[in-house]
Amino acid sequence: MFTGIVEELGEVTAVEDLGDAARFRLRGPVVTEGARHGDSIAVNGVCLTVVEHDGEEFTADVMAETLKRSSLGVLAAGSRVNLERPTAVGARLGGHIVQGHVDGTGTILERTPSAHWEIVKISLPAPLARYVVEKGSITVDGISLTVVEAGAGHFTVSLIPTTLALTTLGIKQPGDPVNLEVDVVAKYVERLLGDRAPGAGR
Repeated sequence: MFTGIVEELGEVTAVEDLGDAARFRLRGPVVTEGARHGDSIAVNGVCLTVVEHDGEEFTADVMAETLKRSSLGVLAAGSRVNLERPTAVGARLGGHIVQGHVDGTGTILERTPSAHWEIVKISLPAPLARYVVEKGSITVDGISLTVVEAGAGHFTVSLIPTTLALTTLGIKQPGDPVNLEVDVVAKYVERLLGDRAPGAGR
């Protein structure tokens, strides 16, 4: 489990095409420190497994389904990525519960800067809209954010200078894809309420 608090802005150093998968090599000295084979690291919000690692870089295999359903398929050598290690038991939950299982992708639609923050408008796939509410949580490229506005086919988030400086949302432009993960609590609530509906099986 992750919390959506990005630890490091890393970089893709190589992508190897494996036919029905891809092997990524990524530079991230902070998240690689102490890493072991089989550990999990979130890359732009996608939970990946460490295959190999050295002092500053690690490799991870990404299957075709993940490449198709996330924005990892557009990454190339030189791409910047958000990196986060799993949260430790007993540690503070700085953001919200993030599984690292991407629900879909959106697209940056607009960026509206102001003196001390920036409003970013992102497209929202219709199947995910019911889980997104104003002041609720959403994960964008692995970043735990608060929804400012939940509109028809889009939502907005407000980014503080720290988020702009330390994550990919500081450099992404209109037209760029982002990974989206909705609040898993909302999905559990929906399932539980559905089971209690008249005629639903128990």
